Amino acid sequence: METNEIEKLARLKKLTAQYFTTLKPTKDKNAYAVQFKVVNYLELGCVITDMLKLCILALDHDMHKIDEMKHESINVSLILETVVQMFPLNEFEYLSYVGEVFGE
Repeated sequence: METNEIEKLARLKKLTAQYFTTLKPTKDKNAYAVQFKVVNYLELGCVITDMLKLCILALDHDMHKIDEMKHESINVSLILETVVQMFPLNEFEYLSYVGEVFGE
């Protein structure tokens, strides 16, 4: 390999370690874990139930069931905050750097 290619590979290895942080390896080599922060078990329960309610409403076209669920509010803000925490911004930043390294 040329010196320039070796330097590029070394730089990519360093960037990969620095920016690929969203997925955490698990004991199962074919799987990764995604972590997000919650205040306590109650907030975790609210996130899960609100996601399920939102999916039910999105899939169910029967108006009578939507009327039944009106009293059960869905905290869309909490769901969106959770999704933002899982969004892999570090990886997108890494991809920008890879483009710069190989675009030279």
